[in-house]
Amino acid sequence: MKAITKAVFPVAGLGTRFLPATKASPKEMLPIVDKPIIQYAVEEAVAAGVTELIFVTGRSKRSIEDHFDKAYELETELKARGKEQLLELLHNILPSNVSCVYIRQSEALGLGHAVLCARQVVGNEPFAVLLADDLIDANPAVLRQMVDLYEHHRNSVIAVQQVSREETRYYGIVKTRPLDSGLHKLEAIVEKPDPDKAPSTLAAIGRYILTPRIFKHLENVQTGAGGEIQLTDGIANLLAREQVLAYEFKGKRYDCGSKLGYLEATVEFALKHPELKGSFQKYLSKLNITD
Repeated sequence: MKAITKAVFPVAGLGTRFLPATKASPKEMLPIVDKPIIQYAVEEAVAAGVTELIFVTGRSKRSIEDHFDKAYELETELKARGKEQLLELLHNILPSNVSCVYIRQSEALGLGHAVLCARQVVGNEPFAVLLADDLIDANPAVLRQMVDLYEHHRNSVIAVQQVSREETRYYGIVKTRPLDSGLHKLEAIVEKPDPDKAPSTLAAIGRYILTPRIFKHLENVQTGAGGEIQLTDGIANLLAREQVLAYEFKGKRYDCGSKLGYLEATVEFALKHPELKGSFQKYLSKLNITD
């Protein structure tokens, strides 16, 4: 099997939980301090050795393309004004060896369909899938941790995390058999089960490494929860042909698809930001916060 050099970013979602902010701007472009959410996911992929970024987009997502493209007028203006540090920030958004591909998902038919849209670009190679809504603070980056596992086991790997029993209805939930510390063999996966029917409280989080065989299974998946083609159903079918690993990653995850998770990430990343951490901590200490 080849190395993981391609990553798929499904970014066609409407972001309705953040309306009206996302009426004309993608939720993936909402900033966490001074970088959009999507950039954190891209940096994680690049840190794991990915060199080809595949964005599955939809309507009104053009600003994502613009963000990772060159901005000649802005760069010229910054250079003329001697703003070298800002110019370097722009140049460092993407390393020179990393390329971007954009694919339009014409209908919102689910995560499984979004991944299937990338089939022609991915080809017959293993690849990563990153959901930008799941911002994960980890060192090494979570995808790097997963790539290391893939290189050792040569199996598909999905990231999982313990959630409360009440939250199982919002996630793909896995049934597993322990293999090692934090590593499990996947036995079953079900999309958004009711708490009383969930096989466990281990939930699939938005990081996957998948072998190309997943595409054949996604082609044959019938619409499931929400009338969508679910990636979890494709993975469930994949289990009949190959081993899939579930990995409890090391790191802190923020659910930036929710307003509370987004605010938590903003505050905690600001407290670690080299320019802001001191002054922001002082500001927070002055607030008269009561229950």
